[in-house]
Amino acid sequence: NRSGFNQTSYGLEIDKDVEAQLIYTFNWSDWLAQGDSINTAEYTVAARRNDPTPVTIESQGITDANTDTYVELAGGQSDKTYVVTCKVVTADGAIDRRNFRLNVVSRSA
Repeated sequence: NRSGFNQTSYGLEIDKDVEAQLIYTFNWSDWLAQGDSINTAEYTVAARRNDPTPVTIESQGITDANTDTYVELAGGQSDKTYVVTCKVVTADGAIDRRNFRLNVVSRSA
């Protein structure tokens, strides 16, 4: 679970070090109708042209009684921003998408 998303005029953003491999989550419980749950979740990362080290999805899924989704991300090119999107379909057939901007940085001690 990564916390520290910042709300900007572009939406949610978070920084990730070039070498970090981390899990990020979305909690959908406020959006879900009473008694509904997430049936499927698919994460994608917007591809950049000619990116020698793209962000890769290592794993993804649904957790916490089917109310949260997660994605484990690795890689990325320093000083580049990637858009990570999650599309969910609920047991009742509702469909929605959420995204965040992943700013890849080279952190130092």
